[in-house]
Amino acid sequence: MDWKLLLATFGTVFLAELGDKTQLATLSFAASNRGAFWSVFVGSALALVATSLIAALVGGALARVLPVKYVSLGAGVLFIAIGVLVVVRSFTAAA
Repeated sequence: MDWKLLLATFGTVFLAELGDKTQLATLSFAASNRGAFWSVFVGSALALVATSLIAALVGGALARVLPVKYVSLGAGVLFIAIGVLVVVRSFTAAA
């Protein structure tokens, strides 16, 4: 087990998830279903684990057929594209 990688991954994903729409959806479910804390927590946790599993499997598969350089570049381009879309939508929504 690569503990340094585990902690770096945990920290990055943890910070990225704080205050995002996944957390807001979980907060909303918990607030609107009093007494259902464990159902909301387990459902949310399983969804995050499932999406993380899919991402790790796809990333591992891509790394076997493409150089890591291209996988990292593709991920960076996607992050930038999503950021640009968010900025453009915020300006067009405000207009």
